[in-house]
Amino acid sequence: MTAAGLDAARAKMQAEGVDENAIRTFAHYYGLLENGETGMIPESTIEPVGMESLGDVEVEDEAASAALRTTAVIKLNGGLGTSMGMDRAKSLLCVRRGLSFLDVIARQVLHLREQHGAPLPLILMNSFRTSADTMAALARYEDLPVAGLPLEFLQNKEPKLLVDDLTPVEWPADPTLEWCPPGHGDIYTAMRGTGLLDQLLAAGYERVFISNSDNLGATPDPKVAGWFAGTGAPFAIEAVRRTPSDRKGGHFARRKADDRLVLRETAQTLDEDKAALADLERHRYCSTNNIWVDLRALKTVLDERDGVLGLPMIRNEKNVDPADKSTPKVVQVESAMGAAIEVFEGATLIEVGRDRFVPVKTTNDLLVLRSDVYAVGEDFVLDQVSDDLPFIDLDDDFYKLVEDFDSRFPEGAPSLVQATALRVQGDVTFGKGVEVVGDVTVAGEAGQRIEPGTVLKDADA
Repeated sequence: MTAAGLDAARAKMQAEGVDENAIRTFAHYYGLLENGETGMIPESTIEPVGMESLGDVEVEDEAASAALRTTAVIKLNGGLGTSMGMDRAKSLLCVRRGLSFLDVIARQVLHLREQHGAPLPLILMNSFRTSADTMAALARYEDLPVAGLPLEFLQNKEPKLLVDDLTPVEWPADPTLEWCPPGHGDIYTAMRGTGLLDQLLAAGYERVFISNSDNLGATPDPKVAGWFAGTGAPFAIEAVRRTPSDRKGGHFARRKADDRLVLRETAQTLDEDKAALADLERHRYCSTNNIWVDLRALKTVLDERDGVLGLPMIRNEKNVDPADKSTPKVVQVESAMGAAIEVFEGATLIEVGRDRFVPVKTTNDLLVLRSDVYAVGEDFVLDQVSDDLPFIDLDDDFYKLVEDFDSRFPEGAPSLVQATALRVQGDVTFGKGVEVVGDVTVAGEAGQRIEPGTVLKDADA
């Protein structure tokens, strides 16, 4: 039954025009599914890792600029922000002074080009859902395209498989729900299949910096580029110290069997190992998803493996319609971009500050980004003004969706530069110029409004 399932999936992908590299990669993971592979990484097979810190690294200015001149930038931009109620590219969301994520990213790159005399191409990996809106938004930046290189390439897609027999699901009510992205590990397959990898090498680029478009801290920093070029490593990931908010997230480790670095995601952790996963003293570092790749090394490995990098599989079970739990259960086969660290001999890690890791996954994160916790200068790089990031917990019933969130902060975010925490329970609208000092909880009545200029303090502030 499963052999028939793979044949059906392959035929479906071919009919959809999916690249052969992506089809071979999907077939590889299908074989793992057939054999009962779970992608789990037991705690007994790994040990903690240490690493050097960027703060302790010295890079000459000219070496940094020289490295930047042979670096290209790729932003993962396939997400729709559906968890926040969006139906278009999340990167189009306004974050500061009327500027979207894309606006800030474009201006960061243009500033670095001018400062370092670097071509520094910016290329977006879009999905078929984000491509049109994204390219329309970037059209205003006439100087952004680099001759001979595209502004975008598309990630691949694959069929969702029924849990029961691993055949492709059919869903006539909405055929788009029959498909899913293969996880951001697909970037390497897509770079090869679209020809982008060969284009970059032919144009003289030596490395690529890859990061998420919702992380404005992820700039193609010259110092990091110079450090990576100086290591001679084929692959590197920027890591940060885990905090209590990262307890349930993935972490780096070293595999005992071959001494390779690995990235263990939560979905790859056995239930009995969840305590070890949450142990911040044992596993101290998590990924920023800021990745540096030597392009020649990537081409060599992909060519050796016929385009199938063989990243660890993530088996993700969902409903065919994620919004309807009564719909059939399906398997989505995914891989993580950072998991490629185990593929490259000599891959390395470097610890960076949290200023390079400012992801926006919820409206809680969005409130901090829009507040005065960060200043944005002429280089459009985020500068954290407050000593520590405040903890934000907004009532999901009223703030989870961007439309609802915006309606309750109609005149902008409150001042959070002196805040340690803000918890909002209930339906509360904030007026202009509200300040939060210390650890504050607001428990509001229905439709309550906090007047402009109000200073909210905790008892100890």
